[in-house]
Amino acid sequence: MFGRIGMGELLLIFGIVLIVFGPTKLPSLAKSMGEAIAEFKKGANQVSKEIDKMAEEVEKSTDEAK
Repeated sequence: MFGRIGMGELLLIFGIVLIVFGPTKLPSLAKSMGEAIAEFKKGANQVSKEIDKMAEEVEKSTDEAK
């Protein structure tokens, strides 16, 4: 499922997280993690677009130089 982590290990991890954070904090913790992942993806996409844009500019300038 998740590489080498089986269902038993996932349940153990979830149980520990539930004990540490409590059932009232888990929804807000999951929401903040989801928002963080979305922001990371957004930033990664922006960087990728900038790199592609720079590569196109370099390609155009080398084509014009020939």
